[in-house]
Amino acid sequence: MKLLTFNDNGQFKLGIKTEKGILDVAAAIEGMASDQMSSFSTTLHAVIEGGTAAVAQLQRLVNLVMEAGSEGEAYLLDETHIQYGPCVTNPSKIICVGLNYRKHAEETSAPIPEYPILFNKFSNTLTGHGAEVPLPEKVSSQVDYEAELVIVIGKKAKYVEKEHALDHVFGYCNVNDLSARDLQMRTHQWLLGKSCDSFSPLGPFLVTADEVGDPNNLDIRCIVNGEVRQHSHTSDMIFHCNEIVSYISQHMTLLPGDIILTGTPAGVVLGYPKEKQIYLKPGDVVTIEIEKLGSLTNTMVAEK
Repeated sequence: MKLLTFNDNGQFKLGIKTEKGILDVAAAIEGMASDQMSSFSTTLHAVIEGGTAAVAQLQRLVNLVMEAGSEGEAYLLDETHIQYGPCVTNPSKIICVGLNYRKHAEETSAPIPEYPILFNKFSNTLTGHGAEVPLPEKVSSQVDYEAELVIVIGKKAKYVEKEHALDHVFGYCNVNDLSARDLQMRTHQWLLGKSCDSFSPLGPFLVTADEVGDPNNLDIRCIVNGEVRQHSHTSDMIFHCNEIVSYISQHMTLLPGDIILTGTPAGVVLGYPKEKQIYLKPGDVVTIEIEKLGSLTNTMVAEK
C-alpha cells in the first residue's frame, strides 16, 4: 500500500494512492458511514502503530470505494491538485547514517566506517513532495542534494538482532537529505549543515514493507534539472538496512514512526573536483527516485 499525507486547510490528512486517484480516508469513512469502519485509522501515525491490521482495514476501505462506482469517486482526489505533506509527519526521532555507500566514501576521500556513523535531524526539516525548499543563502552558499532510502519503524525495537530487524519496519520512502556543506564542515559535528528548514523533503509515498521486499535491492537516482547526478543501487550500502536497525536498537529504543535515513550514494556535488562544484541555486529542480517508491520532486527557491 502507498500511503501519504496531504494538506487540507492547514491539517495533514491521510491519503492512499489508488489507480483512480488519491483516496481521502477520513472523508470516505465518514461518507460511507458504517459501524464496521468506526475503528479504522484516519491518521498516518495511527496506521503505522496499527501495523498490518490497520493496513488490512484500509485495504477493505479501498475495495469498498472502488466497488461503489460513481459514489466512491466523490472520495478520490486528483493527485496533481493536492498539496503533499511529508509522508511521515511526526517522528519522535530522525536518525541519519553518514558515509554508508562505499563509492560515496571513496569520492569524498573518507575511510570506510567500521561502525555506522549516526547523526540526527529535527522535524523542522520535514516537508513534502512538490514543496519549495528555501535555500538559506544568508548563511550558506553550498547546499548539496543527497538521494536516500528511508526506513520507517513500525514496531518498538530494542536490542533487536539483525536477523529479525526488518520485522520491526513498517515501510520505506524517499528523502532528499539536503546538506549545507560549508556549515556541515565548519566543525566536527555535522548537525548544523543538515538541519536547516525544509532540508528533508520526504515522500511522496510511504510504501509498506510487503510491497518493497528487500530494501537492499533497489535502484536509486537523483536528477537535477533533468540531469542524472546520482545513480546507484542500495546493495552498495556498507551497512544494510537490517544491520542499521539492529545497531541503533542496541543503543536507543526505536518507536513506531521513527525514521532512519540510510545514507547517500556517489555523485553529490561535494564529491566533484573543486573546479566543477556547482551547488544548488534558486530555480533548480531536484528529483529523488527509488525503485518501487515513486518520485520526490522539489524546487529550490530564494529564502524570503
